[in-house]
Amino acid sequence: MRFAALLLALSTAADARQPVRSQKGMVVAQEPNAADAGLRVLESGGNAVDAAIATAMALAVTLPAAGNIGGGGFLVLRKADGTTAFVDFRERAPMASNRDMYLGKDGRLTRDNLVGWRASGVPGTVRGMELVHRKFATKPWPDLLAPAVELAQRGFRVTHGFANSLRSAGKEAMAAQGTSALTEPGVLARFEESKRIFLRGGKYFEAGETFRQPDLALTLARIQKRGAKDFYDGETARRLAAEMAKHGGLITEEDLKSYRAVERAPLTGRYKGLDIATAAPPSSGGIGLLQMLAILENSGYEKGGQNSSAELHWLAETMRRFYADRGQYLGDPDFVRMPLRGLLNKEYISKRRLSIDPDRASPSTSAAFGDPNQYESSETTHFSIVDAEGNAVAVTYTLNGGYGSGVTVPGLGMLLNNNMDNFASQPGEANAYGLIQGEVNAIQPGKRPVSSMTPSIVSKDGKLILVMGAPGGTRITSAVLQAFLNVVDFGMNIQDAIDAPRIHHQWMPDQIFAERGISPDTAANLRRLGHKVEYSTVGALVVGIHVETDPQGRKWLAGAWDERGGQGKAAGW
Repeated sequence: MRFAALLLALSTAADARQPVRSQKGMVVAQEPNAADAGLRVLESGGNAVDAAIATAMALAVTLPAAGNIGGGGFLVLRKADGTTAFVDFRERAPMASNRDMYLGKDGRLTRDNLVGWRASGVPGTVRGMELVHRKFATKPWPDLLAPAVELAQRGFRVTHGFANSLRSAGKEAMAAQGTSALTEPGVLARFEESKRIFLRGGKYFEAGETFRQPDLALTLARIQKRGAKDFYDGETARRLAAEMAKHGGLITEEDLKSYRAVERAPLTGRYKGLDIATAAPPSSGGIGLLQMLAILENSGYEKGGQNSSAELHWLAETMRRFYADRGQYLGDPDFVRMPLRGLLNKEYISKRRLSIDPDRASPSTSAAFGDPNQYESSETTHFSIVDAEGNAVAVTYTLNGGYGSGVTVPGLGMLLNNNMDNFASQPGEANAYGLIQGEVNAIQPGKRPVSSMTPSIVSKDGKLILVMGAPGGTRITSAVLQAFLNVVDFGMNIQDAIDAPRIHHQWMPDQIFAERGISPDTAANLRRLGHKVEYSTVGALVVGIHVETDPQGRKWLAGAWDERGGQGKAAGW
């Protein structure tokens, strides 16, 4: 019996995935072709920002459910000298939008914020890449777009995961391949151009075939030659606006021309001697990560052991409190005043920590948002990059739902986002992710919706330690939190930290979502504490790089991706 148990333990250890390790540079992305594109840039002497641009543009071709030029996102940069930057290229609401635009005559939400031409915000990806290229890159813009153009022209091999993703988006409602974002029923089959390109008119692509996108190749080639000007004030802009007008959409030429990516100060915080640089609003992810870490620090949450009922109880209660605050206080900083200092104030954090009973769950009706003002003075993808000089980039960007709105712009070959759902289309009511939001995130012309994206970079004593982020809708922040804690507090390598089972709690609905790896005994203990526990796919896909030190004192970049989402790649040299 002991021998059988030993064999099982050895087999489990042998089957465990290990990080990919390298010393000069690392690109970790959710799709191998895109990771390779970024790595080739590093190998040719480019820096982490150069590689980020190449990777982002390649993902627009090879991961169409999430990679994009028709969406938006956030980038966090930490330069080798320790300086940090944050770039917001989140989508904006078109100027023709209004607060109640998605309410029907009966006062109920329609599906227009999820599917079709009216679901899209003004895309920011191309403008964001242009901004970081101008400020931080070293290689010519055309060189960085060349891999994406070639992948669209020549095509790439269809994997089983990609074939299944396309088939699912053509047929039925299910979680988008690789994320927790919902794919609308038959979202690609509803629009002729999407059906023609991605579903081959109903003759689904099979694994091993080559997938080519000639229209997208032409669009990317124009952007390669003319820069972001083509997308926002050139042929691509005119054609996009014309199709919008033709199909009752909202985005105009003026919306595109006036769009700007914004460089903001990153949010920064500390946890047990570590310095964290993360996304600022309109992302809620950064403030969430910092607030939850602050509550957990000095709580003793970890004493019960990783994924014990005691630890998971503390995590759930901490998540519950942040997500309550998120819905009440967070929005676009250009439109609303937010109590950011208050949300991270030591007295406020202490009150939130003291409100947690270590022996009993707090019903969400009683553990609502706090009052930080008194202290105040879907489908998404993520990639992480570190270059030979020690520059690090974390990028999370999105179409929101899998394949976004389902709309492919005729002649342009690009899918459009459905990020208008990220607004509180009906404040106080749940959105597609089950998240309840307040008036601060209501629709206004030109406004950017709140996001959960949490690209983050961690250092200690001026030296890079960790680069991390994830796709996965509202579950991004809780997933990044748990992977971070697994590395920092439980000493796991980056791959084990990512692969470990996770939970999620978002205040409403008042329940813990737990992955199957959480033991039934642990779930039973949580229920005895008063939690409602439901086993489900938690969904977020963490991508990270951890700087390790071997016994000889040598530094290694350890890269890992989340197998929950199919075939990613950690590419190092």
